[in-house]
Amino acid sequence: MASTQVAPPTAGDPGRAPAVEAMFARIASRYDLSNRVMSFGIDRAWRRVAIRELGSAADGDMLDLCAGTMDFTVALAGRARSLVALDFCQPMLDAGAAKVPAGTNLRTVCADARSMPLDDASLDGAVAGFGIRNVPQPERAVAEAFRVLRPGGRLVVVDFFQPRSLLARAMDLSYNRVVLPLVGGLLTGEFSAYRYLAASMGAWSDRQGFEAMCRDAGFREVRGRELFPPVASIVIAEK
Repeated sequence: MASTQVAPPTAGDPGRAPAVEAMFARIASRYDLSNRVMSFGIDRAWRRVAIRELGSAADGDMLDLCAGTMDFTVALAGRARSLVALDFCQPMLDAGAAKVPAGTNLRTVCADARSMPLDDASLDGAVAGFGIRNVPQPERAVAEAFRVLRPGGRLVVVDFFQPRSLLARAMDLSYNRVVLPLVGGLLTGEFSAYRYLAASMGAWSDRQGFEAMCRDAGFREVRGRELFPPVASIVIAEK
């Protein structure tokens, strides 16, 4: 049977979800390698910061939102009471499954972040690394995260938001717009995928705009800051 061809995704297109899913399916097997090379391993430090910001929520029932190859799931395994890894691309979840330690209380869910098949107020925390910007209508994903969290629950998001400071803008222009699409394309053979990922950063909110999105969803305590180096930022929102 002939495979269905999906046009390359366009950043900012509200109907891009099928194309983005197909793109991630193509790069799933080499996604981890490209991330480690392009970030020089700094992504691991960013995840450690995010887990610290989860506080006691990291010991409870946790959601790895837009989980991809489940790096946050692996980092939380052995600590969280239970884990749900949710992503809309099954090949990405499949690629991450082998990394999860045996015996982890984990449920993987292939679903749209805008309509999660999870119960209301069923989780203590949610963490999302570099994924929400790929969700059309990201405000719906944030609202869903609010819905599934218990009172006192915490959402922590690490992402490449639109930079504001001069240093962050310079890093964005040199790294996110040049190094990422070139090196990612060379490592995976999917130059169009990494051109899209670079473009998605340009079409994405700045950190302050995302913080406002969290408040609009109902989160009462919202704060954020740049990470080091200032190509990524973190936002912490409490229900």
